[in-house]
Amino acid sequence: MLLSRYLHLHKNKGRRPDSVLERSAYILLSRIRVEGPMSIGQLGDAFGLDASTLNRQTAAAMRAGLVERIPDPDGGMARKFRITEEGERRLDEERAGTVASLDRIMADWPDGDIAAFADYLRRFNADIERLHGMPWPRPHPADRPV
Repeated sequence: MLLSRYLHLHKNKGRRPDSVLERSAYILLSRIRVEGPMSIGQLGDAFGLDASTLNRQTAAAMRAGLVERIPDPDGGMARKFRITEEGERRLDEERAGTVASLDRIMADWPDGDIAAFADYLRRFNADIERLHGMPWPRPHPADRPV
């Protein structure tokens, strides 16, 4: 409850003061990075969002230079969105800022507590996704960026 309260009261609506991405862009870029180029239909299936919402989000991401539209690499009819170098850079920067914030919060935690907390969060998120029928693809831990 404290985390939720903090996010709602925070002047940047849940974003870190040094954040470089809107929440929707961060989620969009993260998904495309893991799955590769995706169409509006695939993004809709992945997020449970309607096409108009995704059209607004992808248009904003395109204007910001974070994604680009490309022909389907597999030869399909729908055009897909691919993350740009700028999108990759800003996603990495955002992720590094989040990790730094978590490091400050858990500075005095023993390594075992941090690992247990991460395991419980992973399990909690996976169960939410399972209940909603919308699992999030995750790379093997060894393949995740640091």
